[in-house]
Amino acid sequence: MSDLSTAFVRLHARLAPVPFVPEVRLHQADEPIGLWELTEGEFHSSQPPPFWAFAWAGGQGLARYVLDHPDVAAGRRVLDLASGSGLVAVAAARAGATAVRAVEVDERAVAAVALNAAANDVRVDAELGDILDGDAGDAEVVLAGDVFYSEAMARRMLRFLLRAARAGARVLVGDPGRAFLPRERFRELARYDVPVPEALESVRVKRTTVWELNPARPGAAR
Repeated sequence: MSDLSTAFVRLHARLAPVPFVPEVRLHQADEPIGLWELTEGEFHSSQPPPFWAFAWAGGQGLARYVLDHPDVAAGRRVLDLASGSGLVAVAAARAGATAVRAVEVDERAVAAVALNAAANDVRVDAELGDILDGDAGDAEVVLAGDVFYSEAMARRMLRFLLRAARAGARVLVGDPGRAFLPRERFRELARYDVPVPEALESVRVKRTTVWELNPARPGAAR
């Protein structure tokens, strides 16, 4: 994590409680569109969009579920994939995880995760890298919030999550009805109405579901 990335997060986001998970405070952008344009978030460059600056619905729902069901993470090694702000990672740490690893491809997101973990007085190991072609390491629980937002991402994500589940990890996903979630692969655990920035989602509330991955093929005997 570079000092420049840390300074950028501090400059463009302020620490505030998460609407649906008020136990957690994150560095969040007050005005999403301006920051999106500043970081060329519409893919005008190789710089990733500032996903780290917002509490997305999938992450909020998944963090809420983990905090309300601490047995999911307590005493276990947790991987938070495509961590963004680190909201889900922080929730897992607060729920009593033995270790939490948060992985991101954006250096500024890694900086945000570190800052947010410190702000919530928990330990999260923030890691820069793309691990989707690999495996989940020693993780016993894999968490992923709002990751099925594009077809290409969904294909890579599902392959990774299936490998993790078949290796013995429990895999939970938070998703607000994104088009590329393969629902036939999952079973529903909980459903929430989550407040979101209207400027990003065009609505003020998103119905969000927490799912658990079934590693068996659809239609196979369980």
